[in-house]
Amino acid sequence: MLVAIFIGVVVIGAGVLVYAAMKMPKNQNPLDTRLSEYAGREVPISLEEIELQQPFQERIILPILKAVSDLIVRFTPAANIQTIQKKLDLAGNPWNLEAPVYWSMQIVFAVVFGGLMVFLFVFGSMKLQWFMSLGIIVMGTVFGYYFPRLYLDSRISRRQESIRKAMPDALDLLTICVEAGLGFDSAMAKVTEEWENELAAAFGRVIQEIRLGKLRRDALRDMAERVGISEMTSFVAAIVQSEQLGVSMSRVLRIQADQMRLRRRQIAEEKARKAPVLMMIPLVFLIFPSILIVLLGPAGLILATSPVGSMFF
Repeated sequence: MLVAIFIGVVVIGAGVLVYAAMKMPKNQNPLDTRLSEYAGREVPISLEEIELQQPFQERIILPILKAVSDLIVRFTPAANIQTIQKKLDLAGNPWNLEAPVYWSMQIVFAVVFGGLMVFLFVFGSMKLQWFMSLGIIVMGTVFGYYFPRLYLDSRISRRQESIRKAMPDALDLLTICVEAGLGFDSAMAKVTEEWENELAAAFGRVIQEIRLGKLRRDALRDMAERVGISEMTSFVAAIVQSEQLGVSMSRVLRIQADQMRLRRRQIAEEKARKAPVLMMIPLVFLIFPSILIVLLGPAGLILATSPVGSMFF
């Protein structure tokens, strides 16, 4: 009973951490939010009441993670922090996390999973030899440490695949807008208005950076680094080169759209060719044994009860 209660508490705590990270406000200024809430009330309220109205993750979870992250940053090399920040940028940073906070989440998950294994072996009914128990505790700790990173890697793959699939259609829309007389920045803003996907969000960030004063070529190159796929890199290189050489933007966009569509078709054909090889694993280890049991099982039972079977059994 005690073990079940502890497991439930640990699972709920891990779920709260994940939920808090996923529900973090994106691109919002907390000061502006609090001022708007204060100004919208007829009766003035105190600062303490405003603080209590904030979500649970902002009042409790985030301060804990930030405190842990501040402690971890002191002993963590800067290269590791930069690597984590790079991965967060490649994933689109859906939770609006900083690299130290994400690093602290990995430490928290490692401690939670390792502590769960220790509790099961110390207070639970699982009795194994000490070296096996130590190995399972280490495996649980390592799994807890790498679980957020594995999830982040899956987010990166899904985001890159989504952008790769959306690029040909987005370039077609850019071409139509440019040929209709819009500038390149206005055409990107049009894509951002019409679509709600990862590519539109990437274009929207480029528009914001350009409006804040960053050069277009620098904003586009930064976008290519945040996306991390070859198609986006070649697209940005073509746009920057056409801007420097004075080549027609609509023609460059049309050529890029054709190349992106061809590349998408080639990737689909490559996956189709790999499918038979990947299907061999479940076919050999799952489907074939089931078919053999269904087809040869009755014959084996009949043979076992026959005079011929009595010679072997």
